[in-house]
Amino acid sequence: MIVEERIYRIRSGKLREYLALVQGEGLAIQQPILGNLIGYFVSEIGPLNHVVHMWGYADFEDRTARRQQLSEDPRWQAFIPKLAALIETAENRILLPTAFSPLK
Repeated sequence: MIVEERIYRIRSGKLREYLALVQGEGLAIQQPILGNLIGYFVSEIGPLNHVVHMWGYADFEDRTARRQQLSEDPRWQAFIPKLAALIETAENRILLPTAFSPLK
């Protein structure tokens, strides 16, 4: 298993709007395609207006195929401009579990 960690800094004053948009529209498109949503988080201490979401995949090839399918979905293509307008910066990481990680 690999974990994709996506970190977004949301435009000031737009966090509630971003979360409502994801909850109301985005997850219904993403989750059936991407599958394993590990968690969706907001920052409370440290850099503010940050959203972190983590998705689990069998391996990098699984992630690549699922992300490709999502990017080709017309519903996602229509949704992205709404989401992008609220995101200031985006960062993406692929995390590999250690031998002793509870998630493998």
